[in-house]
Amino acid sequence: MTLIKVDYRHEWKHEITYSDLIAIRARLRAVAESDRHAIDGKYLIRSLYFDNLNDKALREKIDGVNMREKFRIRYYNGDTSFIHLEKKSKLNGLGTKYSALLSKEEAQKIVDGDMDWMMDSGRSLVEELYCKMKYQGMRPKTIVDYTREPFIYAPGNVRVTFDYYIRTGLYSTDFLNPECVTIPAGDAPIILEVKWDEYLPSIIRDAVQMPGRRVTAFSKYAVCRTYG
Repeated sequence: MTLIKVDYRHEWKHEITYSDLIAIRARLRAVAESDRHAIDGKYLIRSLYFDNLNDKALREKIDGVNMREKFRIRYYNGDTSFIHLEKKSKLNGLGTKYSALLSKEEAQKIVDGDMDWMMDSGRSLVEELYCKMKYQGMRPKTIVDYTREPFIYAPGNVRVTFDYYIRTGLYSTDFLNPECVTIPAGDAPIILEVKWDEYLPSIIRDAVQMPGRRVTAFSKYAVCRTYG
């Protein structure tokens, strides 16, 4: 299995209200397409985030460190037959993502701390996680669940998403268990996220604008950890 890399991209995040969502959604439906993987325009995301013994990823996010990274395992709509290990990196406000496929059995082994197989996996991202688990004490920390509404606009490779109903597993890491209990992460807002490559087309820029809404550094992982 090969490593999947996405080049560094621009990213905006805005905390919005439900009325904002309704207005922006209507504008996006007129100019953009819904993600083909969405079911009735949305999908459910479950992620398991990792951190080291000193909560490096959490502290760097809270402190606004310019160059940082975080690891997570993720699947969609309860489908554990298609699981990704991902590393997200940030540099000077730009983001990139590395990804590798995991089987359900491999994901469970990682959750259980069974690491010996990882160095022979043939996937550089799995091997990198192994090194950080072994030598930096990186471990699964918490489950993050939420609903996402995704829109795509081909020029500029633009992706616009609404994320809401954010829930935390507190200290639970049993993320392959569909019966695992999660609870609302406090009064978490709706997050509008816009990602693009070299340029953001004006038609999308206009569609997502709401007066008084500022760019935010909201982190679902940080909210779910600090709430728990």
